[in-house]
This record gives sequence, C-alpha cells and structure tokens, in this order.
Amino acid sequence: MIGKTVAVVLAGCGHRDGSEIQEAVLTLWALSKNGLEFECFAPNISQFHVVNHLTGDEMAESRNVLVESARIARGQVRDIDELDVDRYDGIILPGGLGAVKNLSDYAFHGVNFTVNEGVSRAIKSMADAGKPIGALCISPMIIAKLLGNVILTMGAAGRTAEDAVSLGAAHQVTGNGEVTVDRKNKIVTTPCYMLNATVGQIGEGADCLVKAMLSLMR
Repeated sequence: MIGKTVAVVLAGCGHRDGSEIQEAVLTLWALSKNGLEFECFAPNISQFHVVNHLTGDEMAESRNVLVESARIARGQVRDIDELDVDRYDGIILPGGLGAVKNLSDYAFHGVNFTVNEGVSRAIKSMADAGKPIGALCISPMIIAKLLGNVILTMGAAGRTAEDAVSLGAAHQVTGNGEVTVDRKNKIVTTPCYMLNATVGQIGEGADCLVKAMLSLMR
C-alpha cells in the first residue's frame, strides 16, 4: 500500500476540550506502522472553551483549535478548509470531547447538533468518492449525523448509541480494541474511551481500524 495517504482530523489537544491525545497519537502510530502516510488537519476556529485537565474546571481563557492541534501534530497541521479530498485515500477522526464541542456541537444540542462546515465537507466528499472513513470513540456521532444510514459502534448500548440510531445509523455493541466495519459505506469505527479501556486497548483498536480501512482502499 505504498503511496497511500490518510487525512487525520484533529479537534484541539486534550480529551476534555479537544482531541483525545492517546487516541490521536496511536492513530498516527497505527498509520505509520501499517505503511501509510498521513497529514493532519483541524478547523481554524476558537475552541468552545478551555478546560483544566487536572481539575476538570473551565478556565477563563481562549484557545484556537488549529493552534492546539499543532501540539499533537508537532506543528504539521493545516486548516481543514485546505483539505483536497482528491489527494487522500481516506480520513480518520480520533475522539475526545473536542469532536462534540469543536468539530460539532453535539455535546450541547444532542441530536439537533450541527457539524463544522469544513469537517462536513471533508467527510461528505470522502463518502461521495467512495474512500474509507474511520472514527474513534465519540466521533462516530459525526458520521451518523452526516451520512445517516451507516453501521457503526461507540461501544456499549446507551444514550449516545440511541442518539446515533435516531439519526439513522445502526449501532453495534463492541468491546475494547474491536472495530465495526460497514463495508458498503466504507466506514470503520472503534469505541476506545467510550469504554473503560487501557492505553494498550486504545492502540489495538487504532491498529485494527487502520488495517480495516486498508482492506477497503481501492
């Protein structure tokens, strides 16, 4: 699969207000491990808020999603509006609450949420092009909103699974490190920290997700 490149969409830095760092880094590791190149993207917007990850308290400051995402990507990240779908063979969204606070506003509006315009364009364009889409943790909710009739997982049954179903998706219960593959729509999802997982299980899930996406690439 030499020459294949995947776009990775980040939502900031830190699981309470951005991308879940372990999920994001292990996704990049899994891509490299399986012989794929990657490029990172993020919206050039303000975060919804900033959270102290030590205490869980909101902080009286503002941060930019693109700038914070650069922490994970070692500075190698571009504005999501620059993402040219024709140049990539797939796209992955790591989890973390930034997916539902910055990439979308599901955390605040439930099933009536909206998705960032750049993220929406990228996901829909990938789907229209028949290229695989991967989503970890809570981020499959974005896929359910944008694409509707897909098969996905967020781990156990519960409120988020019920919301995904109400948006038209079929939800599969999965365990740590497992993936759900919707071969028709080329969607691959894994629960990660939607379950009580270890960092090793996060790595296993990311690796299995990347391998499944490889099998769906033309």
